[in-house]
Amino acid sequence: MTAHNSTSAKPALQVVDNRRAYIQMTDYELVVACQAHNKLAFEELIKRNHKAIYGMLHQIAPDWRDINDLAQEVLIRVWRSVPTLRNPHSFKTWLTHIITNLFYDELRKRPKQMTLSIDEPMTSDGSEDGVTRELPDTSRVPDEVVERHELSEAIDLAILQLPQQFRTTIVLREMQGLSYDEIATITHAERGTVKSRIARARAKIQHALQPYVGAA
Repeated sequence: MTAHNSTSAKPALQVVDNRRAYIQMTDYELVVACQAHNKLAFEELIKRNHKAIYGMLHQIAPDWRDINDLAQEVLIRVWRSVPTLRNPHSFKTWLTHIITNLFYDELRKRPKQMTLSIDEPMTSDGSEDGVTRELPDTSRVPDEVVERHELSEAIDLAILQLPQQFRTTIVLREMQGLSYDEIATITHAERGTVKSRIARARAKIQHALQPYVGAA
């Protein structure tokens, strides 16, 4: 009786061999299965996050021509490292770290770009803490000013025109929702520098969007 109970207690994830069954699983279940080296679960998990991986790579490195190679390296790192993920519920945040860490690994191999003046400190440390203004909310833009998709395109262009360091920082903050401390760890920068970059990047973007949101 005891042997029967121990056998039935094994997770069903380890014996599933039908690809369709994985479609019904949650991301948590897929991650757990991946941690047991289940390749079918990994295929489904990557299929669900394929667009997110490419989308983030295009956001932080839009002018790089080897996005496909970077995406493949992301998959390799995920497969190799997923057994070490302690909290399967945090997979998406963990995936963001994988992508940004790869990005910075590649960035260090490439010719350095000049850092523009928007990386300089704010006028005072105290005022920096109060900088919390987000990018324009496209859902609140009146139809008579500009269509939502036009404003979104303008935001994308404004971000693209930022220097590499600030584009990456603003994407991690605004698009991925990471904290200042998380961004500081990923970008190997001081927390104050991260906040300064975000504030000045937002100011640049706001300035570029004045023709769209400034008319009142």
